[in-house]
Parts: sequence; C-alpha cells; structure tokens
Amino acid sequence: MIKKKPKELTKKKKEDKRKGKTKKKKRKNKKTEYKPNTKTKKDMITYNWNCKTVDVHPQEEGETDVVYNVHWIVTGISDQLDPEGNPYSATNIGTQIVPLNPGTPFLPFEDLTNEIVVEWTQDAMGEEQVTAIETNISSSIELLINPVSITLTIGEPIPPTD
Repeated sequence: MIKKKPKELTKKKKEDKRKGKTKKKKRKNKKTEYKPNTKTKKDMITYNWNCKTVDVHPQEEGETDVVYNVHWIVTGISDQLDPEGNPYSATNIGTQIVPLNPGTPFLPFEDLTNEIVVEWTQDAMGEEQVTAIETNISSSIELLINPVSITLTIGEPIPPTD
C-alpha cells in the first residue's frame, strides 16, 4: 500500500518551490569536497581598446586611405591576481564599420591615433554596445575567478583551491 502525503503538505511545498524557498540537497563526495574560489571582493577592471588595425578605401570622395572598417580588440585586466601572481584577463574581438562623416574635417591616415579611432569606433557602436562588450569581459573574468564548472580527471588529484 502506498501512502500519499497530506494535500496541505504538498500544497505548501509547491508554494515554497514557487517562491524559491525549497531546500536543495547538496551532493558531497565522500572522500573529498571541491570548494571553488568564492572571493567576493569586487575587483577593478581596466579596459584597453586596441583599434589600430583598419580597412581603408584607397580613394573615396577625393581623399586617400579612407578608414571604413575597424578591427577592434578589447582586453579587460583585473586587479585580482591568479595563483601564479598574474592578473585575470579576458578579451573580445570584432569589427565595426565607421562611416565617413561629411560634417567633420577629414583626417589623413598618417595623423590617426589609436585614441581617435577608438572614439570613432565607440561612437559608431553606441553606448549600449560598448557597455555590453565590457560587461561580457567582466563576466568572463568573474568566471575565471569564481568558476561555476571545472574539469577534473578521475584518478588524479583534485587541484588545490584558495
């Protein structure tokens, strides 16, 4: 004979589950338990934009070497160090079309700097996309610091944690 739980208890569990109040069972390895690095310090990340590689039209609207596409590399470097003493870092890459703006004076290719082209690139992207790129890098660094998954090999020692 199978005993059914009282309806009140079942309703309560469903209600708690819906509200996120359920108790989750923790799986434990009997011999060893892996504990990830759970540092909660909010780290500072420096974002470096490299926009030095560009595609140009040799001739456009009477000008030469006119930049129309930027190959960008954004690297975020954390102030937190890994176990070997190196800063955590992550990189995103991509390209961005930059329009020739007839309302501004033309800058010859030899007068361009990374800072100028970064400004063009970020303006063409818009604030929302720039923020999304930097947020993605920040999230990648956070996962390096506090991984949610690691790969272990059966029969080999579990790596030490901080």
